[in-house]
Amino acid sequence: MTVVIGFEGSANKIGIGIIRDGEVLSNPRRTYITPPGQGFMPSDTARHHRAVILTVLKEALEQAGLKPADIDCVAYTKGPGMGAPLVTVALVARTVAQLWGKPLLGVNHCIGHIEMGRLITQADNPTVLYVSGGNTQISNDPSPGYNIEQMAKKGSRYVELPYTVKGMDVSFSGILSFIEVSGAFILFHFLFHCNLRLEHLLSFYQHVSSTGNLRLQEMMGVMCKERGAKLFATDERFCIDNGAMIAQAGWEMFRSGYVTELEDSWITQRYRTDEVEVTWRD
Repeated sequence: MTVVIGFEGSANKIGIGIIRDGEVLSNPRRTYITPPGQGFMPSDTARHHRAVILTVLKEALEQAGLKPADIDCVAYTKGPGMGAPLVTVALVARTVAQLWGKPLLGVNHCIGHIEMGRLITQADNPTVLYVSGGNTQISNDPSPGYNIEQMAKKGSRYVELPYTVKGMDVSFSGILSFIEVSGAFILFHFLFHCNLRLEHLLSFYQHVSSTGNLRLQEMMGVMCKERGAKLFATDERFCIDNGAMIAQAGWEMFRSGYVTELEDSWITQRYRTDEVEVTWRD
């Protein structure tokens, strides 16, 4: 048996999960909540994580019924994410690994989501749609953000929405604070565009693993039914950032020979999914 503990804290959630051979033993987390209409600043978020991370660690071990000696590897989120929270979690993970005498492993946050989805849904070699507030990556040309901008150019009234587009990276993290009819219209078109990308992919694959967005799941379900494909979807326990997803990705990586040396255990805010060499999948 291989037991991996995972530390996640790339944004406003701090979570620590423990995985043993595909079984989720524990997965406690805390969320940094700001007043309505305000976003979370990296420094304030990191301060929150520092205040609660040891409590969450204690809960993870107690819920799993394990001691540090039972852990085989310590995994942490290397990126992408906000710099200050990432550093906070990485420091604690490095300290724990050294105190416990365990190997350390830096995990890509997006790979964590994907591997957790595969574990929970038990989908066999699925096409994965990964849609996130800050880490959305869809292999198409042009990108959804580009299409939104083109639509906006045809409008007659300017509505400022807090989203940004950097190449294939799209961030809609603050858009809910400004939602109105026009905002909902734009979001619908973004979801519709995601479906168009999947329609193309389904000509090659017949299984889709989905995000937790219920409207998107509904649209994808219709599309899959029309094409004889099967839709797999995760729920909020494992779709929202959590430590178990980092533990699961770390479990896969550790068993395939991955280890992060202490001098290489830094973080990076820009860590694309396609930068990870996946050696544990055929």
